[in-house]
Amino acid sequence: MAPPAEPSTGFKFDNVKRNQLLGDKGYGQPTATKTGTTIVGIIYKDGVILGADTRATAGPIVADKNCEKIHYLAPNMYCCGAGTAADTEFTTKMFSSQLALHSLSTGREARVVTAMTMLKQFLFKYQGHIGAALVLGGYDVTGPHLFTIHPHGSTDKLPFVTMGSGSLAAMSVFESRWHEGLSREDGLELVKDAIEAGIFNDLGSGSNVDACVITKGNVEYIRGFSRPNERAVKEQSYRFAQGTTEFIVPTATAQGEEAAAMDVSA
Repeated sequence: MAPPAEPSTGFKFDNVKRNQLLGDKGYGQPTATKTGTTIVGIIYKDGVILGADTRATAGPIVADKNCEKIHYLAPNMYCCGAGTAADTEFTTKMFSSQLALHSLSTGREARVVTAMTMLKQFLFKYQGHIGAALVLGGYDVTGPHLFTIHPHGSTDKLPFVTMGSGSLAAMSVFESRWHEGLSREDGLELVKDAIEAGIFNDLGSGSNVDACVITKGNVEYIRGFSRPNERAVKEQSYRFAQGTTEFIVPTATAQGEEAAAMDVSA
């Protein structure tokens, strides 16, 4: 009887035993990629407001100062992503197309809970190996909805949520100031302050604040809603005249000794 063919897609765990062997010999185990982001969402009087910072990091390096972390899913819902940038981007793109097909086949606008169910089942299948922590917000026939979806597939439904490495700083702002029946202006101000709390208290979050306001039949995506880290104008010129820094020109004797030393070492 022939052995079953290996699946052509999916994660492979061929290196698990190798990593265990290296660990037993004293080598460090590979660690998960550490990411930084602050994403938030609130329910306000007329709908949902989502917010995100715009810093993308590659280890200690700021890779992108103005990336988009609020992703389109459907005309009535958007999704903020924290974690691995590629995972959040391509996961949301994939389900955006699936939600479009769902709407075409049913002839109805997709519900937010439908998108949440599809996303959490997909992420649970991969047991957290897809690094996508999502804040999903939208408005459908049953009203405004706000969910968090964790990389392992667990979900929460709350009136205000935060995710990412700056989530604790942002949550402190929400817990002290959020209340039912917020106006649009107060809601945007609250979201801005929550993201800025993440920006100024978390090294992985930074740059600007993006916001997305979702109401019945309308979406307003505001890029650069707040720019708390604008670069200041230089107060003076830092160009120095030629010859400001002195340097020593090697003599012919020193050059000969250097060449002889190189011959000996060779």
